[in-house]
Amino acid sequence: MNAYGAFAHTYDRMMHDVNYDAWSAYLIGILRRFDVKTIAECACGTGQITVRLAKAGFSVVGSDVSEDMLMEARANALQAGLRMLPFVCQDMTALSVHRPVDAVVCACDGVNYLTEPGEAEAFFHSAAGCLKSGGLLLFDVSSAYKLELTLGNETFTEVTDDYAYIWENAFDPESRLSEMNLTCFVREGERYRRFAERHVQRAHTETELKNALEAAGFSIVGVFDAFTEQTPKADSDRIQWIARKCD
Repeated sequence: MNAYGAFAHTYDRMMHDVNYDAWSAYLIGILRRFDVKTIAECACGTGQITVRLAKAGFSVVGSDVSEDMLMEARANALQAGLRMLPFVCQDMTALSVHRPVDAVVCACDGVNYLTEPGEAEAFFHSAAGCLKSGGLLLFDVSSAYKLELTLGNETFTEVTDDYAYIWENAFDPESRLSEMNLTCFVREGERYRRFAERHVQRAHTETELKNALEAAGFSIVGVFDAFTEQTPKADSDRIQWIARKCD
């Protein structure tokens, strides 16, 4: 599993085009439909969705494997006036909670970062261990279409007054792994600090995820084109999964 390091401290600036309000509203609509009150959010990153879930009235704990991301999450929570919003450093394949929760939420590619054989199933087992009987697991993945054909072997760049980056992608169809090499230049006073990070994501198939969920004791409630309730299309970029822990 990859962990965000230096990139964590400029992540929110570089993700300026992500509509976290709409993303959170979509998840909140699902959670309220199932009368969820308590949530464990894993791979929470900088806490953008965690904060919005808490402000919507849910009791939520955020966790991530990266301490750097959690530093940003805690700062974002304080800025939002949520002084007591808890964040803990945990590997999503070994989650633990003090009391079982109504739902486990994993948004924005967390499952794609589970690249080794058995890691996705380990996460699902770990999530099941945190849930009440009949509890929900919500997660999304960047689709195989996105990783192979949208990002593929492309290079992306952005230049602003505060930062610049070069994002190089390489997809291996045999291993179904997408290697992402990011080189960033972040302005600090009159100078720019350079850092580089390598991230790897897996293009999980629907069959792989379905089998892993069932092996971990989940039944599938729905699989959707993200942010909708429609069946995923061949060119859907993001897929939303909803599963229920079997009694």
